[in-house]
Amino acid sequence: MAIYIAERTLPGITQAQLAAMEHAAIEMSDRFTAQGRSVRYLRSVFVPSESRCISLFEAESPALVRDVNEAAQLPFTRIVEALDLVP
Repeated sequence: MAIYIAERTLPGITQAQLAAMEHAAIEMSDRFTAQGRSVRYLRSVFVPSESRCISLFEAESPALVRDVNEAAQLPFTRIVEALDLVP
């Protein structure tokens, strides 16, 4: 499976709202996987000074990541494949 990022612009978001978004991404990814559509939420990074958030997912396709985010009602500006360079 490949790694994809969902880019988000989230002006004015609170820490509690960020936590709720992460919970929704995890929950919806788990639901999709239980239905045989394998996708896993990995983590997010938020840059407060730019109101930007990047969420990483592991999935078979960008369409699957898009479906998870739409089903969880999470806003995103784009979804693209990425390399996760973990040492």
